[in-house]
Amino acid sequence: MRAVASALHSSLCFSPPLIPPSNPNFDQLQQPTPKPQSILINNPLYTQTHPNISLQFKEKILCLEILGIDSGKALALNPSLHSTSLDSIHSIISYLQSKGIHQKDLPKIFGMCPQLLTSNIKSQLNPVFDFLSFHLGVPEHHFRKVINKCPRLLVSSVSDQLKPALYYLKRLGFQNYEALAYQDPILLVSNVEKTLIPKLEYLIGLGFTRKEAVGMVLRCPALFTFSIDNNYKPKLGYFLEEIKGTLEELKEFPQYFAFSLDKRIKPRHLEVLEIGLKIPLSLMLKATDEEFNDLIRQGNKAEIL
Repeated sequence: MRAVASALHSSLCFSPPLIPPSNPNFDQLQQPTPKPQSILINNPLYTQTHPNISLQFKEKILCLEILGIDSGKALALNPSLHSTSLDSIHSIISYLQSKGIHQKDLPKIFGMCPQLLTSNIKSQLNPVFDFLSFHLGVPEHHFRKVINKCPRLLVSSVSDQLKPALYYLKRLGFQNYEALAYQDPILLVSNVEKTLIPKLEYLIGLGFTRKEAVGMVLRCPALFTFSIDNNYKPKLGYFLEEIKGTLEELKEFPQYFAFSLDKRIKPRHLEVLEIGLKIPLSLMLKATDEEFNDLIRQGNKAEIL
């Protein structure tokens, strides 16, 4: 055990971070780490039931766990980790840190995208950051914000995924690239043929013109992220059958689909229905709980138009 601990402390996994102490981000890179011994004892991939696992592989497992990454899950989802070197993993971590990613961000990023641990910096990661800079206008000091919003950007092909999605969205009329980068980057990792186009076609199939459907998506980009079966269909059914709404109302307030059917739409509609109140759809759903309760109290005295 001492030999392992000694080897780990001298390995690249525990090398000083690239950012010097004078950097304001230095403190954020200095995260307390669990005791190696406790991780080794508790990690099922390291125990004596696996006597043939090499020291290098055990070091790799320990490094991942100390970083807060579920090594078992990462290895299962990315089998290439079995053969990659600890040196290579460290180079990925160092590269991300050089782009402003903090150590505390790594568990989430690698947890969502374990394939990132075996990425090629030159052919896969560099192009992504170049894309953020040159196509979306993201300054280097904001890389962290965008990546934390959508880690999948780091494992998406620029030529096969990110650029086609951006060009499609641009053709539809998306012009606010800042919003795409900071608020809706998930649209950039959505497949154009399998995700974006089918969602737009579904809206058109409801009876909206293409121009109307595009206008709804531009007003509420999240429409591109909702499941047709789990979101659109049940909410549309309730809207038409229970609320007795019209497509014109949905065209004016496409954000309707962004609210929870069970936690927001149904309860509020039932309260409004109970006292015979008439409230615009947007006001009924967008109002805070306090504002909505005030509306209900006022509704007992007068109808709200």
